Amino acid sequence: MNRQAQAAVLFLTGGAILHTGLTDLYLRYVKAGLRPLLLAAGVVLMATAIATLWYDRRARQAHAHEEVHPHREPGVAWLMTLPLLALVLVAPPALGSYSAMRTGTALQKQPWGFADLPEGDPVRLSLVDYAGRAAYDHGRSLDDRRIRTAGFLAMGGDGTPYLVRMALSCCAADAQPVKIGLTGHTPTVLRPDTWLEVTGTYTGKRTKDPVNGGVVPFLDVTEAKPIKAPRDPYDESWNG
Repeated sequence: MNRQAQAAVLFLTGGAILHTGLTDLYLRYVKAGLRPLLLAAGVVLMATAIATLWYDRRARQAHAHEEVHPHREPGVAWLMTLPLLALVLVAPPALGSYSAMRTGTALQKQPWGFADLPEGDPVRLSLVDYAGRAAYDHGRSLDDRRIRTAGFLAMGGDGTPYLVRMALSCCAADAQPVKIGLTGHTPTVLRPDTWLEVTGTYTGKRTKDPVNGGVVPFLDVTEAKPIKAPRDPYDESWNG
């Protein structure tokens, strides 16, 4: 591939990264905090492409008096641009129940402590926060309060429903699920990957994740309703 083609691929790559970073599409790949780095990478790649074209033009002008025998580059090299077009035109789905039930829970390290619950009845908690309190504090910090949380639905091999959020350390490639089992008044029709908002209370029931043996606590559900998937499908409150 000649310099001009290299520059074109670099420019398209940078443009695709910028497009991803300037829209919510980037949330399908990396955590929200990495957006500035993503945008910077796109700008650097596009600037490099422009510089490459400029230096190539200077070199051509300097050697214009020399006899040059140009050769055609294989057209197949331009197939490298197809993944870039796919990145721009096709938004990949967020990781869901299939990945969640084949990956061990991220809830394996006990937190140092738990803050007091916020005001409200029911009290709104992230799924990760509830899971940590239920698994490692045995519900003591929950103060017998009604809890409201949300996540997407996944089904265990035995038919047990789980509410899940995928937690990122950096990007979707390292995503791990945090799962809580649902008991009590669960919906009669359960469709995997449906997003639910559930209200319930702590229960001492728990099980072990069949993939890595991690703790999976339960929530005793009193109310559940389907909701729209959030703008950011990955939970950032978990830091491993």
